[in-house]
Amino acid sequence: MIRVENISKNLGEFFLTDINLEVNAIDYFMIVGPTGAGKTILLETIAGIYRPDKGKIFLNDHDITNAPPRDRNINVVYQDYMLFPHLTAAQNIGFGLRSRKISKTVTKRKINEVANLLGISHLLCRYSDTLSGGEKQRVSIARAIITEPKALLLDEPLSALDPQTKDKLRHELKKIHLLMKTTIIHVTHSLEEAFFLGDQIALLDKGKIVQVGEPKEVFRKPNSKFTADFMGVDNIFKGKSTIINGASHIDAGGITIVSTTPAYGNLFASIRPEEIFVSKQPIVSSARNSFHGNVENIIDKGVILNLLIDVGIPFIVVITRQSLDSMKLKISDSVYITFKAAAVHVF
Repeated sequence: MIRVENISKNLGEFFLTDINLEVNAIDYFMIVGPTGAGKTILLETIAGIYRPDKGKIFLNDHDITNAPPRDRNINVVYQDYMLFPHLTAAQNIGFGLRSRKISKTVTKRKINEVANLLGISHLLCRYSDTLSGGEKQRVSIARAIITEPKALLLDEPLSALDPQTKDKLRHELKKIHLLMKTTIIHVTHSLEEAFFLGDQIALLDKGKIVQVGEPKEVFRKPNSKFTADFMGVDNIFKGKSTIINGASHIDAGGITIVSTTPAYGNLFASIRPEEIFVSKQPIVSSARNSFHGNVENIIDKGVILNLLIDVGIPFIVVITRQSLDSMKLKISDSVYITFKAAAVHVF
C-alpha cells in the first residue's frame, strides 16, 4: 500500500499542493489530468526522485519520505523507454538483477520468465535501435518488473504507441497486474486507458487532487464542473435550485429540471445522454422530466448517433441507428425528451 500525506512540492512551473492519496496494496491506480497538472511530479516524488517540501510518503506503513530511490524498491517506466543502446534486450531486462549481484543462472531464468510473459523471447538478442516502439516498451516493462518491486509507477507508458500496439499492451499490463499482484500507479491522458485498467482513478488539476473514486463513479458523479468537463460528460447545466417535496427543482434557464438529490442554491446539473429517451409523441410515465423541442443536428458516430435537441436549452441524446431509422428522425423534426429525476446528478 502507498499512502501520501499532505505532500507539497514546488518546482516553479510544476507543483503539488497538499496531496493526500491512498493506494491499496494490489490496486491498479490511475492518475489523470491536463498537461501541467502535476501528475509526473507526484509519480517522481513517490519514486524518490524529488523530496517533498512538506508531507510524508509511506510504503506498506514504512515511512520512505527521505529514503533514496534505490532503497524504495519502486520502479518507474517512462513513455520514452530509456533503454541502454549498447545492451541487448536481455541485458537491458536483467540490468537490475546484475546490479544486485544475482547469479547468472537465476538472472537468465528470470529474464526468460518475464520475456515469455510479455511475448518478447524472440527479441532477447537484439539491440534497442532495431526494436519497434511497442517492443522497446515491452523490454522497458520487463526490466521494471523483473526485480519484483513493491510498486510499479508508469508515466504515460502507452502514449507514443500506435493504436493497435497500445491496445495489446493495455491487455498485457492488465495480465501482469493480475499475475504479479503488484501495486501499480499509472499516469495517463487517456480516459480509455483509465477505464480499462483502473480500479481507482484520481483527477489532478493545478497541483491538487480534484476527485478520487472508481472510474465509473467519477464519470457518472463528477463533483465539479472541471471534473465533468475533463471526463467528457455531456448535458451540464448551470441553474438555481429550490427544494419542493424533498426534490430539487432547478431553473436551468427556461426549463425546470427535477432531481431526486436535494440541493439548494446555485449548482450544476448533469444528465448522461444514454439516460434520456426520445420520442415523437409525449410519453406517459413516472419520469418527472419531459420536454418538447426540435432536432437541431444528427451526429453520426457509427453504431450510435448523437442527437442535438433544443428544448429551450440544448440536450445531447444518444440513440442507435436502428432507433433513428424506426422513428424516421431527421433534422428539424419535433420530438419529446424524457428522463427520470434520479438520472439528474447535481454538484
